[in-house]
Amino acid sequence: MQLSAAGLELLKTSEGFRRQLYMDAAGIPTIGYGHRVRAGESFGAGIDEQQAATLLVQDVAEAQRQVSRLVKVALTQGQFDALVDFCFNLGAGRLAGSTLLKELNAGRYEDAGRQLLAWDHAGGQMNAGLEARRQAELRLWNAQT
Repeated sequence: MQLSAAGLELLKTSEGFRRQLYMDAAGIPTIGYGHRVRAGESFGAGIDEQQAATLLVQDVAEAQRQVSRLVKVALTQGQFDALVDFCFNLGAGRLAGSTLLKELNAGRYEDAGRQLLAWDHAGGQMNAGLEARRQAELRLWNAQT
């Protein structure tokens, strides 16, 4: 499966575009559309939207691969989109160890979808932006597509 236009729109809206390096809510150096800066990458002069879009394509492809690797049951497009956004935002490690994934792979789709809402904290604090993002993911999850 591939991230749909609706999934990409959620991701881009949730992340926003930033030309300059910044620390995300978890204190991770980030740039563009939520690209986590890796060792050896340097963005001292910032980036433009084209560069950010290129990074986004690479990051989304990795999130898609991880969701496909971890999920053992059939997904709707909305469920896949929600999980790719979740994985992009929080990383494959968090998805891999989550109750969300355990419930999903056991075929308990409704319970798994509700688990998205538990991931609305950053730095031990409830984060309104993450709460809104998780609500949007749940709407995608429940979409009849």
